[in-house]
Amino acid sequence: MPIPVTIADDSMMSRKAVRRALPADWDIEITEATNGKEALAAVEAGKAEVLFLDLTMPELDGFGVLRYLHEHHAKTIVIVISADIQPEAKKLVDSLGAFRFLHKPLNAEQLSQVLFDVGLI
Repeated sequence: MPIPVTIADDSMMSRKAVRRALPADWDIEITEATNGKEALAAVEAGKAEVLFLDLTMPELDGFGVLRYLHEHHAKTIVIVISADIQPEAKKLVDSLGAFRFLHKPLNAEQLSQVLFDVGLI
């Protein structure tokens, strides 16, 4: 049974980069979200057991998504992928329960290692 995965990023190119970086043999069903509200809708619909989350998005940013998930969906595995590399941002992301923080541009080998470390592959 495929794992439901959502890629949340307002940039189509960034969403495509995440898709390309995912292991080809990983049995998943991908949903895409262009903002935080769409990401939360995907979580509520059961389409985001794993959530790849950008921090800078319109309508509801990644921090808002993380706050909501921290309170309501602690089982969602969140991997933040962002160009925001400020130490304060990373601390906040960690405190809100994200499993990992990866920097853009995304490295496929690094992503595979994170998926292995988290027990997803």
